[in-house]
Amino acid sequence: MLLDPSDWSLAYRVEELLRRLHGSLAERLSPETHSSAVEIQTGPQATVEAAMHELRELRGELSAQLEPLGLRAAVAGVHPFAVWHDVEVTDEQRYRDVYGSMRELARREPTFALHIHVAIPSAEIAVRVLDRMRAHLPLLLALSANSPFWQGRDTGLASVRTPLFQAFPRVGIPRPFLDYADYVEAIDLLVRCDAIPDPSFLWWDVRLQPRFGTIEVRIMDAQTDLAHSAALVALVQSLVRVDADAPPAPERPRYRREVLDENRFLAARDGMEAQLLDADAGLRRPARELLGETLELCRPAAATLGCLAALESVRMLSENPGAAHQRAVAQAGDKLTGLVQTLAREF
Repeated sequence: MLLDPSDWSLAYRVEELLRRLHGSLAERLSPETHSSAVEIQTGPQATVEAAMHELRELRGELSAQLEPLGLRAAVAGVHPFAVWHDVEVTDEQRYRDVYGSMRELARREPTFALHIHVAIPSAEIAVRVLDRMRAHLPLLLALSANSPFWQGRDTGLASVRTPLFQAFPRVGIPRPFLDYADYVEAIDLLVRCDAIPDPSFLWWDVRLQPRFGTIEVRIMDAQTDLAHSAALVALVQSLVRVDADAPPAPERPRYRREVLDENRFLAARDGMEAQLLDADAGLRRPARELLGETLELCRPAAATLGCLAALESVRMLSENPGAAHQRAVAQAGDKLTGLVQTLAREF
């Protein structure tokens, strides 16, 4: 998020920033729907460590190029006190099209997410991983929840970004697909009928990116702390490896849509304090207990991928997740203004 440090509100100046970008950052920064937001994109990297190194460099370069404009940057799931009637849509064709489709929904407060791409060796394996990743999405959301404040008040949620973004169409957990042909047929129908101009207008929590050869996990709130991003990247990469290596199997009860949707809501509401539904056991279990089992499952894959240290830091994130950190900071005298200032400093 772009910020005006005079009052720590959102700064709707992305067009000005993009005109003045130079160096490698110009290739790694792109606008988003709202003109107070930019997306930082790392290049493909072989390891979590390399990806985080590039992201750290890009954050530093962005901060340097914002300084002459009198702007700052920060990262969280939403800006804590932005209000919809101040929001401005980016003046580019893609985002004018979004506004034309979404109307005033496009002017709701901007949301900020962490998107992780993992390369997949074949289309059929990608569809199998897509199906299996659906079961992991609520836990990833609980772990990443980093947006407790909205329009200047504590929502009681860990991730208010999740229900805010839910106002858009083509969001949430996708249905299972039989195979890659089934996936292509479903999306091609939407394109042929002019429902969407291209597959990038599917905003599911997880989707395939055929032009990159990746699966893209999108359910997570953006992370203030780079160490938290590293932990989530390691967890996602390891889960994809586990699911890709597992043999084909019939759908299990834990994939039931009503269970997945309920767990998604509980994760957004309660974060790592959530009691998630375990369809196999027929009861609710603490998110931290499920996380412990997931980490055990992922350790061999993480060792192979060289991200075991980052995976181990997931426990650190689970003990001090972003939403809890924001609430603690907001208890200080400057409250939400001070919180945004802290987010900018941590960036």
